[in-house]
Amino acid sequence: MHYNRYIRDSIRVSEIGLGTWQLGNNSGWQSISEKDALKLVSKSIAYGINFFDTSPNYGYGTVEERLGKALKGVDRSKIVINTKFGHTHANKSNYNSNYIRESLEGSLKRLQTDYVDSYIFHNPPIAYLDGNKNDHYEILERLIEEGKIKAYGASLDSFDEIKLFMDTTNAQVIEVFFNILHQDTSRAFDMAKEKEVSIIAKIPLDSGWLTGKYNHESTFDGIRSRWSRQDIQTRANLVKKVKDILESENNLAQKAISFCLAYDAISTVIPGSVNVENLRGNIESADNPMSLELVKKLENFYHDEVKDLNLPW
Repeated sequence: MHYNRYIRDSIRVSEIGLGTWQLGNNSGWQSISEKDALKLVSKSIAYGINFFDTSPNYGYGTVEERLGKALKGVDRSKIVINTKFGHTHANKSNYNSNYIRESLEGSLKRLQTDYVDSYIFHNPPIAYLDGNKNDHYEILERLIEEGKIKAYGASLDSFDEIKLFMDTTNAQVIEVFFNILHQDTSRAFDMAKEKEVSIIAKIPLDSGWLTGKYNHESTFDGIRSRWSRQDIQTRANLVKKVKDILESENNLAQKAISFCLAYDAISTVIPGSVNVENLRGNIESADNPMSLELVKKLENFYHDEVKDLNLPW
């Protein structure tokens, strides 16, 4: 496992982290039992993962609770935890500045820790991203002074959001929607490096499409039922073209993660593993770096055939 710079006053983070949305009770995503969740976190640590991404709304708070149980007894200084603000444990939205402390205290209690390494806005409306027009950032700076968080940031999906946020705040972390089929956020990578803002790459497998397990005939329930039949047809066609570029239908998920790891602006990639086999495969991605030539082919494919489609999440 390779480890990268994250934030000031933080240990370096594993280039493969663990996205934890799947560890709790079902809240629109696939879920697993508490026993399996604890095992998955334990195995992650054994494999060298030290970065864990979570949120109050994952599993209605049960993910943070399970993560807290799994990490109890582990040297806290060797673990990096990123959690979020804006979607509550009741699965409602609340971005008001007067809710920041309450939300953080709830997360700290569930996680059984007295601080989180990074605390980020969870896909807020763009109006909240301007640090010159919101009092959220004064509160977040005070939380840093109090030692309850080490840094703050946001989880964002577009270049315009990221640029506004980096231009007007002292954020140290941005979690970005980035994968072979969604590359808009990469336009901010050079700016992030210049400002020493660390990048977390979320949804590297495009909600499962870049594992190769879906096709034209796939049907979905839960949160993935958002895709129309046309969306499914379009995604299936694009995945087939990706396989053609890769000249292989094997290990698509590993190649998709390797694509993300090819960018030195990215500190960690956070695929969500649902079992130990998934976890092992994700980690093995780091052992097979993607050539710059292939990265360029995938970038050209995005700009020529994907960008203007404005694929929905």
